[in-house]
Amino acid sequence: MNLKQKIALALGAVNLVALWLFPPFDSFSFTDTKALIFAGFHFRFARAANEAVNGDMLFLEIVVLLVNIGVAWLLLRDEKDKTGTRGYFNYQNAILLVMAANLTVIILFPPFQLYYAVTSALLPTFEGFYFIFLAGPMLTIVTPILYLEVIFVLFNGSILWLLFNRVKEHDLTPQEAAELMRKLSGKHR
Repeated sequence: MNLKQKIALALGAVNLVALWLFPPFDSFSFTDTKALIFAGFHFRFARAANEAVNGDMLFLEIVVLLVNIGVAWLLLRDEKDKTGTRGYFNYQNAILLVMAANLTVIILFPPFQLYYAVTSALLPTFEGFYFIFLAGPMLTIVTPILYLEVIFVLFNGSILWLLFNRVKEHDLTPQEAAELMRKLSGKHR
């Protein structure tokens, strides 16, 4: 593990603590006790009596953070190609960057619906995408749609990452083949 990867892990751990200390909250409506209204992000130990942690949104935030840490881990690895020069950019790295950016945008602009339209139907209603820190007080996050968005980005990004995997195969020189045979047989000169 190199220094850049250690820094990425440390920043990820700090962000994980921040997510746990300031989770997303929903507040119970005074008119309808079944409807939860998105109340924003508050300090975990200073919540109001009518507020509850939005566990689904918190779980998705943690997943996106861990995926982004994994992307940073892969992008910051020391990788050398066969010429000995450092390879900084390839299609896999571009896919990882786009996937991390998409997940961040999905969390910053989640799907919302009006709280009075909340039903127990399988497919919820949908009002639109709003910036999470500026969403109005009458909106609630549509977690089934948010889960679908995250799953599609992760699935598509993973498939594309695997499709663009560059396997560098080259023929061994006679000296390399002899050295490999010596190593495999356990005999040394």
